[in-house]
Amino acid sequence: MTCDFSSVYAEFLEPLRRFVAARVPGPGVDDLLQEIYLRIHAHLGDLRDCSRLPGWLYRIARRAVVDHYRSRKPVVDLAERLPAPEDPCADEVEWEVVSWLDGMIGSLPPRYREAMALAVGEGLSQQEIADRLGLSLSGAKSRVQRGRERLKEMLLQCCHFEYDRFGGVLDYQARCCCCAVEAGER
Repeated sequence: MTCDFSSVYAEFLEPLRRFVAARVPGPGVDDLLQEIYLRIHAHLGDLRDCSRLPGWLYRIARRAVVDHYRSRKPVVDLAERLPAPEDPCADEVEWEVVSWLDGMIGSLPPRYREAMALAVGEGLSQQEIADRLGLSLSGAKSRVQRGRERLKEMLLQCCHFEYDRFGGVLDYQARCCCCAVEAGER
């Protein structure tokens, strides 16, 4: 068995085509096969023992197939601001909890209150918050993140929540006379 590129190409073209076609359905087989042969050409000189050529070729082909599927992972861009659910009755408990946020944001320390009011109340992006408050982007991110942590702590001190498997609020029970009871919601 020789290790020159033209003989490797001639001998293994059809077996590698069948190998790839069994793993990648559709018209992309020839493109992937071309990629495989580019890799073979680039690294054929690195192969020291020509008796290991078939295993080496199929390892390259297998890795190319894996890379092909990795590159096809769907990428979904998330919007900067997510729309509110259209039907408040669908998430009644969550809407109830959200209604407490204005009062809770008002009780935050001023530096977090401003950032959270802009993020939650006005729906501004963190860059817009940074511009409005004269902060760096990392400073605005920090304030929003710390404000969210404080709101979370306040909510967890106030109530015990039950969640569905997706993290949505199913129900709550008030622990003290704070957000839920003061808002007259329950």
